[in-house]
Amino acid sequence: MTAPITAVTSTPTVVPWWRLWRSWPGSIAALWRRSLRFRTILVTIGLTAFAVVIACVWMALAIQNDLFASRKDQVLIDAEQARAAAQRTLDNAVQSDAVQMQSVMTLAYTSLRDQSTANMFAAYRIGPPVPNAPQDFSTAEGTMEELLTPAMRVLVRENPDQQIWQSVALPDGAESTVPGILVGQQLDVGIASYELYLAYDLANAPQTLTFVQQTLWVVGIGLVLLISGIAWFVLRSVTTPISEAADTSAQLAAGRLDVRLEVHGEDELATLGRSFNAMADSIESQIKELADLSLVQQRFVSDVSHELRTPLTTIRLAADMINDQRDEFDPATARAAELLNAQVQRFETLLTDLLEISRYDAGSVQLELEPTSLAHLAEDVIGSMEQLAEQHGTDVRLVAPGGYSPVDMDPRRVRRVVRNLLGNAIEHGEGRPIVVTVDSDQQAVAIGVRDYGLGMSADEVEHVFDRFWRADPSRKRTIGGTGLGLSIALGDAKLHGGELAVWSAPGRGTNFVLTLPRQSAGLGGASPIAVDPGDDAPALEDLGLTEPITLPRDVPGADRTGSDAASRGGSA
Repeated sequence: MTAPITAVTSTPTVVPWWRLWRSWPGSIAALWRRSLRFRTILVTIGLTAFAVVIACVWMALAIQNDLFASRKDQVLIDAEQARAAAQRTLDNAVQSDAVQMQSVMTLAYTSLRDQSTANMFAAYRIGPPVPNAPQDFSTAEGTMEELLTPAMRVLVRENPDQQIWQSVALPDGAESTVPGILVGQQLDVGIASYELYLAYDLANAPQTLTFVQQTLWVVGIGLVLLISGIAWFVLRSVTTPISEAADTSAQLAAGRLDVRLEVHGEDELATLGRSFNAMADSIESQIKELADLSLVQQRFVSDVSHELRTPLTTIRLAADMINDQRDEFDPATARAAELLNAQVQRFETLLTDLLEISRYDAGSVQLELEPTSLAHLAEDVIGSMEQLAEQHGTDVRLVAPGGYSPVDMDPRRVRRVVRNLLGNAIEHGEGRPIVVTVDSDQQAVAIGVRDYGLGMSADEVEHVFDRFWRADPSRKRTIGGTGLGLSIALGDAKLHGGELAVWSAPGRGTNFVLTLPRQSAGLGGASPIAVDPGDDAPALEDLGLTEPITLPRDVPGADRTGSDAASRGGSA
């Protein structure tokens, strides 16, 4: 019997939002930087809450003080009325023997109980014992003595016509207490004076204060929420058009020239929208005009270049034939034939560069990628230009700690870039040594061409990749350049997703660095070769370039990085 097969499907676990609290600070900080609406709402809520807290605390304290003051005044009035009633009872009664005196004091006690709202009261005779003087009385034996302080009793004895009061904690049950006020004054029995104390509890005042404080806090929180809602609504009406304008600007920058803002109303934002749309219309019109003009120029250059190829080919053949037979001519004619042949060659090179530039402008350039070792390609270029370097008395050296593993690139274009950089270094290197460095890392491969010639100023470096630009227009070209080589080299570098950077300083030479990515995603970090050698760049003597050096060419195909392989490479 075959057991049934049950398919079990695993479902992804959803993490609750409240467990992602560790990412909240970063998210809030990013939202604070990017959102004007969030930042304004948060500031509004914070300032409003601070103001409401200050107002509520101040109002609570003021109400608390007012409640206590009003309750204290009521207590003092009540105590004075009770004392006055008791004193009248004592004054109107017949006082003779001890029994009658005690009866009168009992009547005074009853009057205090009926006329006063005090919770407790007591009377204590002042001074030494007096014959026939009534006994002390108290509604809470022991409790009143604990509440009384010596200082208060002294004040009551010394001030017979004044009320003395102090705040106390009255017992309310076994362990709890309530706030209260103890009022002290004197009561005259005739033959003796008594300290009269009345204790009043303020239990109702805290309840009233609590109710008022709760009301204040509820109103305060509601006020904060109301102001936040109003601020959000106002900000939304202002920031929404701004966000739309920002999105539209981003679309315009991305090349969508037909996008426009929707305009409603006649207010300031509507005026801004109409101005923005007018600006976009003007930009679109000018860009289209420039695009049409550029297209016409590209077609003109391309058409002229193509049309010139046929007559140029004929002229080149005729010039080669005449130049081959210049030995049979007289010296002046031979020199003319030699100049004609050289200029025809330069004209042909210029025409080829113009055709290449027109392809870049038209966006019709295609790469023919194949795995290529940049170090081996550099060796080949150095070898092909060895004769030119010898003519200028220049020693070219290759230092390649990396760059041997194949990388997808268009070898024809990269070889053209390296030839151009090395040719410029030979021409402007003043016969001094040239160092070609090849290195690599996990993200990119790079080649640097460093000469120790005259160098360029910072202003000249900014224009070095401009078409037909020359640092010294009066200087004669020795290798027939067209002024387009570096511009084409920069285009080749960008076409590979790489970069071509330059450093130069007067009197210290020039350093060009071509960096190509290993992956099609482009460069993700710094170049393996530093463009700027730094202020403490080593002198030629420190590099050992004042004497001929033989560097081996038989380097394995695997990349190696590090200073221990810095001496590996090939000779020119």
